Amino acid sequence: MDRHQDGLTANELLINGEGLTYKDYLILPGYIDFLPEDVSLETKVSRNLHIKIPILSSPMDTVTENQMAIALALLGGMGVIHYNMPIEKQALEVEKVKRFENGFIADPIVLSPHHTIADVLEIKDQYGFSGIPITKDGSKNGILVGIVTNRDIDFEKDTDKQVYEIMTTELITAPEGISLADANEILKRSKKGKLPIINREGHLISLMCRTDLKKNQDYPLASKDKSKGLLVAAAVSTHKSDIERVEALVQSKVDLLVIDSAQGYSSFQIEMIKDIKKKYPDLEIMAGNVVTMNQAEGLIQVGADSLRIGMGPGSICITQETMASGRAQATAVYKASLYAKKFGIPVIADGGITNIGDIVKALAVGGHAVMMGSLLAGTQEAPGEYFYENGVRLKRYRGMASIEAMKSGSGKRYFAEDEKIRVAQGVSGSVLDKGSIFDFVPYLVQGIKHSFQDIGYKDISSLHRALHDRHLKFEKRSPAAQMQGGVHSLHSYKKPIIGD
Repeated sequence: MDRHQDGLTANELLINGEGLTYKDYLILPGYIDFLPEDVSLETKVSRNLHIKIPILSSPMDTVTENQMAIALALLGGMGVIHYNMPIEKQALEVEKVKRFENGFIADPIVLSPHHTIADVLEIKDQYGFSGIPITKDGSKNGILVGIVTNRDIDFEKDTDKQVYEIMTTELITAPEGISLADANEILKRSKKGKLPIINREGHLISLMCRTDLKKNQDYPLASKDKSKGLLVAAAVSTHKSDIERVEALVQSKVDLLVIDSAQGYSSFQIEMIKDIKKKYPDLEIMAGNVVTMNQAEGLIQVGADSLRIGMGPGSICITQETMASGRAQATAVYKASLYAKKFGIPVIADGGITNIGDIVKALAVGGHAVMMGSLLAGTQEAPGEYFYENGVRLKRYRGMASIEAMKSGSGKRYFAEDEKIRVAQGVSGSVLDKGSIFDFVPYLVQGIKHSFQDIGYKDISSLHRALHDRHLKFEKRSPAAQMQGGVHSLHSYKKPIIGD
């Protein structure tokens, strides 16, 4: 309990009608009696989905496709695959994530003995692997007769050769019903790359992979579903025609559907949520974007499982300037979270994150996680090729409301795809090479843990309790205080290198 009236509660800071963003305030420090490694960052991203770190990637076509989603899920977060692509391609992107790591792969890709090496190479090209079970009739639950691996095709130049001519037929298998631990032991002892699970009649039931076993050891925080597959989200628009897209994503086993709209409080989104929930009542839906209590109420009432908060704070977004509508991001997150808290609905702070401090401030005003675009763009796992400009290595980064992105299909997000005159709410640009997500995200996470130590909280739940019990205290910063809080009074300086 505070003995002194020092600092402001979030209510005092953010309720006076003045919109504030993350740079406008600091969190007052607390009492330290634990180490950074004692901090848990596990959090909810929807009513029934949890992840180990509070980081999601934005559904932007220069940020999230399967490589970003895989990397983030392995590290404990979640990627949201954009929809600026044909339905089949987006569904395949989700499928690639779901197939990347599993305990038992219940629906492995299989071929028949009469498929060709060309078919194997096509699967390798599409999914990135070539250890393929061969069943007698080519069906997923057919009688297992062999397996094709890289070793079988490495030196084969005749791609028309049929699989039965080169497949491995002396197989080590495990019986149906075996535990994951026992199957792992067989994989370890056999030194094989794949372990087929079969029933008494020899029918293929599932498959295990050595690479998955190794990944389980390397990435203990990985975000996984009940079948040990990586968690992945995907975006859809509010247009009725995207119901077909939803169906394809459900078939690909998407875990979270993000309805992607710049202004989410609309009859279009409300009807979309109703239609999806009617057909797929157990499918988790993140609705938005919203910034007010009224908007939050409207979407929660029709079944939203989480809310995406933000209208105009992104680095490439000019919505607030162009449309004269939106809200300062810290105020938006706090106000929306106050309403959503009554229903146990998490809120995701989307946009305006430029550094570790912004992430912690977003969590401190009620956010359960942050969704980031520019901070993840420029990494190796983001879509696009690197290029050089004045000797600096860069990647393209564009807002989904930029003219270029809307021409490619994202106009549905802004109800603009059929308009002859498009008004841009975003810009296109470039960002610096940030290296790999596998170096960058652990750096962010370690920084968040140190920040939690400074403010005196071991996890997000206790931080939120302190927020709503009015024990967590803040202070507003003047422009001069903001300047003084950063690097100043130096002739020159070198920025810290991520991962050093």
